[in-house]
Amino acid sequence: LHMGKTMREDLTVVVKYIKQLYPPEFNMFSTYAELYHNYFASQAKKNAESHLEDKDIYLLLSWVHNIYPKDMRKDHVLAEELEKVKLGSLLPSSLSKELEKKYLDSEEATIKNSLTRCLDKEIQRWKEDKEPEKLNGHFQSELLAIFVIQSIYSGQKRAKDISAAVGEELSHRLSKELPAFLKSYKDAFEDFKEKGRKHTYYKPILIANINNCWNFR
Repeated sequence: LHMGKTMREDLTVVVKYIKQLYPPEFNMFSTYAELYHNYFASQAKKNAESHLEDKDIYLLLSWVHNIYPKDMRKDHVLAEELEKVKLGSLLPSSLSKELEKKYLDSEEATIKNSLTRCLDKEIQRWKEDKEPEKLNGHFQSELLAIFVIQSIYSGQKRAKDISAAVGEELSHRLSKELPAFLKSYKDAFEDFKEKGRKHTYYKPILIANINNCWNFR
């Protein structure tokens, strides 16, 4: 953040006050911009090659794909001049792809584990001697559907905020995880239907889970 702010503020000073003090052939703005960019890129590369936590990978990818090219390089004072310089990306393509893969693997695993834990809690609720909650007068096992849908939607949105391509790849991966989760849910529910007939609230639990189907569709 400090580097980005410094680069933008200093290049703004170059555009407004320094560039016109030199002959055009000196390419004064290009010189400054390339030096700042090269230093920024070297620091980004150094960070990318070190051990990063998941949140750091997300932040670095956000800078590479989003903050640096959009917020900084599209700054209304700098955009026209930076367009002439063609600075390129903060990271080499191969290193960026490597980070994207790490991020996608981690995000996919996190969402998958969240869905599994959520289903385990739901199955545990079926075993409790407790009537399901009602929503608008109807039995609902609403927490499960809401949590699952929000987990997937939030994951897709986070990935899309990095770049459209990363968002598309995560959506593709999650399109396999959701059917797998729904199959596990169905298998668990079928098992409860067979073995839970003596449960005090057997019928309300069946109704609540059947009412989940519309949300999942």
